[in-house]
Amino acid sequence: MSEKAVNGGAPRCGKVLTLDTMNQNVRRVEYAVRGPMVQRAVQIAEELKTGVKKPFTEVIKANIGDAHAMGQKPITFLRQVLALCAYPALLDNDEFPEDAKKRARCILDGCGGQSIGAYSTSQGIECIRKDVARFIERRDGGIPCHHDDIYLSTGASDAIVTMLKLLVCGEGRERTGIMISIPQYPLYSAALTELGAMEIDYYLDEDKCWSLDVKELRRALHAAREHCRPRALCIINPGNPTGQVQSRECIEDVIRFVKEEKLLLMADEVYQDNVYADGCEFHSFKKVLFEMGPEFSSVVELVSFHSTSKCYMGECGFRGGYMEVVNLDPEVKAQLSKLVSVRLCAPVSGQALMAVVVNPPQPGEPSYATFTKERAAVLANLAEKAKLTEEMFNNVPGFRCNPVQGAMYTFPRITIPQKAIDQAKAEGQAPDQLYCMKLLETTGICLVPGSGFGQREGTYHFRMTILPPTEKLKYVLEKIKEFNQQFLQDYS
Repeated sequence: MSEKAVNGGAPRCGKVLTLDTMNQNVRRVEYAVRGPMVQRAVQIAEELKTGVKKPFTEVIKANIGDAHAMGQKPITFLRQVLALCAYPALLDNDEFPEDAKKRARCILDGCGGQSIGAYSTSQGIECIRKDVARFIERRDGGIPCHHDDIYLSTGASDAIVTMLKLLVCGEGRERTGIMISIPQYPLYSAALTELGAMEIDYYLDEDKCWSLDVKELRRALHAAREHCRPRALCIINPGNPTGQVQSRECIEDVIRFVKEEKLLLMADEVYQDNVYADGCEFHSFKKVLFEMGPEFSSVVELVSFHSTSKCYMGECGFRGGYMEVVNLDPEVKAQLSKLVSVRLCAPVSGQALMAVVVNPPQPGEPSYATFTKERAAVLANLAEKAKLTEEMFNNVPGFRCNPVQGAMYTFPRITIPQKAIDQAKAEGQAPDQLYCMKLLETTGICLVPGSGFGQREGTYHFRMTILPPTEKLKYVLEKIKEFNQQFLQDYS
């Protein structure tokens, strides 16, 4: 019997693209935030819809920092301006405040054909980049920022991957190495795997609230130089998944370190408004760099990132973001501009949202009172839930939870009995993955095992977002406590 071609192409056994012939770096990519746990959660949600009986009635996806999916309401002013941009006929509607109309007109004036449906320049709409530059200057106490150093992007993630593409080169011992924190956000390890770069792990100190010690940076760097050429250091502040907020002293130490070791510094600052703990304050790397004087500010290559997806906005779906480059070689900057032009431009709706985020209502404008009230309420609610999560988890036997100083997650350390560890190994999975999968099957609560972010050998964690509404969060915390008690009993 002859073989038949599939879809008019080659016979099935003669596929051009197979697991063996595809890019093997892509095969090695792992992204735990949307990995096997989430895939199973989706299956369970479908089973519930078809009437399959479970010991719970819904799947609660506490695995990802998606604020609106968890019930957070959009900020009124942001959506008003976006609505006006999307449907300019509303500019004649008296129900929209004048400050929202003013911003929408400015954005539309910067768009081709006065429509956000038109492509923008690859670096982003100029008037929006100027607004971003003014925002950074205000944030950093007047330190100059030029709009030509701003690149609008598809969320912060796209900008981060773009910079990594510029950095990665070489083979063998000359292969590029990038320093990333452990625990880390899996975007970094996934991108480095895809690009064929070397991941240089440095460990945050769990015993000191996930603090960063430059001695650990030096240890990791010197060990890595035996195998690769380190070229950049990535910092997430406030931290994901660990929720720590770096002190100014720590930031200064990091800047001295990258100058001395001739590394480019990548500062992921997408949670800069999400600071809750007393005594903690967000310090931008750029501000600290320039306050340290020309000895540092004239030579340290810094790229910092921000996003509309986090903070008080939570507008993940619009994919708005930016990066600022400092001290980048002009010839490399030209290559960066070329690289971003290949993707034409970031979503213009996301650019428009960023324009409003960096240029919110000011005192005296009609939307100011409502905007400040809504913004403060979101951040106060997150601060309350951060404290609630820490307190409740520290009352769970076998749990140890550091204060959630910032960001949107908790990363508690959990105790897993040896019997469960042995079972997980026999099944070819990490012990905390076994724990999280059993939690999902028992309670419908979807978390991400700590092994997906990296952790010290012999320790186990999971990441959980603090975004669910307060009452649902209390329910989740209680269910985890009940499950943990039964889990320890079953495997004792």
